[in-house]
Amino acid sequence: MKTKNIIIIGAAGRDFHNFNTYYRNKEEYNVVAFTATQIPDIDGRKYPAELAGELYPEGIPIYSQDQLPELIKDLKADECVFSYSDLSYEKVMGIGAIVNSAGANFTLLGSKATMIKSNKPVISVCAVRTGTGKSQTSRKVIETLLEHDLKVVAIRHPMPYGDLAAQRVQRYATVSDFQKHNCTIEEMEEYEPHVDRGNIIYAGVDYQDILDAAENDPDGCDVILWDGGNNDFSFYEPDLAITVLDPHRPGHELKYYPGEVCLRTTDVSIINKIDSAPEEAIQTVENNIKFAAPNSTIIKAESKISVDNPEIIKGKRVLIVEDGPTLTHGEMKLGAGVIAAQRLGAAEIIDPRPFAVGSLITTFDKYTHIDSILPAMGYGEQQLKDLEATINATDCDAVIIGTPMDLSRVININKPCTRVYYDLEEVGSPNLETVLSDFIVKHNLAATNV
Repeated sequence: MKTKNIIIIGAAGRDFHNFNTYYRNKEEYNVVAFTATQIPDIDGRKYPAELAGELYPEGIPIYSQDQLPELIKDLKADECVFSYSDLSYEKVMGIGAIVNSAGANFTLLGSKATMIKSNKPVISVCAVRTGTGKSQTSRKVIETLLEHDLKVVAIRHPMPYGDLAAQRVQRYATVSDFQKHNCTIEEMEEYEPHVDRGNIIYAGVDYQDILDAAENDPDGCDVILWDGGNNDFSFYEPDLAITVLDPHRPGHELKYYPGEVCLRTTDVSIINKIDSAPEEAIQTVENNIKFAAPNSTIIKAESKISVDNPEIIKGKRVLIVEDGPTLTHGEMKLGAGVIAAQRLGAAEIIDPRPFAVGSLITTFDKYTHIDSILPAMGYGEQQLKDLEATINATDCDAVIIGTPMDLSRVININKPCTRVYYDLEEVGSPNLETVLSDFIVKHNLAATNV
């Protein structure tokens, strides 16, 4: 049998998982390269031999996706596997056209090929776009299960941007673990809300090893909670699949990959942010759920906002800092910080672009839909310095931090600042309590704690 040369097209997450679960130990495939995008400085490195397995003693090189046509020809690639998330169908097939025109096949791996089965019940929380409210939904699921005296271990979608071998399996229980694992802002935004509530969360690179560790966590484990990233589908086979939808981007649930996969395979569809979205947009999303997932339970929810120090917003000229990925490839034009500014009577929202420094100038040039909000880009040390310098150079009275983690803990902000928090609050019935109560009964979980 002729060995097929494979290039895996990714962004330091799903690409590594697809390799680990489908290609790593198969002699009929030869993965000649990964390509990377979105993540600064990841190209030019290697997927290490310690993770790649005995078929790859030298590891696997990682190149920039910009080099893809040349790589296909130079490395004699037979097939390119698209392996990252939250792209419009137009962009996905644009990459497919590049691959096909260079002579290779274009492949998308499905759930059967890549999902891992756990020996614990699994609840997955996924979404149709990044920034819909997965994290607040995951927190609400965990809090509800904790009220039933169940021990829940969360596993987060990967964000391994540093030493990949060292990041094989990561466990987060305290804020000090962020420094231990050299976390970026994006990682802390996802982990900190869990850790603040006393929840254990795992992440890393090798999701079979991560699952083994989580199932045997020293604090105990009754349920695995998959906390998804972007709009990717779960790495684990779910016993209950929850998908979150955003009426601020109506119609996107049927236009972005692989968000529609999440929708079509969901048991529960949550329409979030109904307190700040137009009624016609909410109805569009609901109609699309009924079209794509007619058997799913529909829950409507508000994204409730609270503020540490509302007095520094009213009547003030404010700079708003929001979650980076939600604004950039998530294409959102507002977040919790903007809503807080509007509701609490800010005098003016200051445009940060004239004050942007270094890599943030590039970010604004690339993502032209962002105007009056500053994305909290912090994939590396230099981006963090640029973010700090931009905030401190901005001519404003106060800073509203709309990120899920305490930004003032990792950078020095030279003006008054306040954090915005957001939590999921279901409206009416059905709700997560009824759904999760049925889940507990179905899996005989109550009996384990009697």
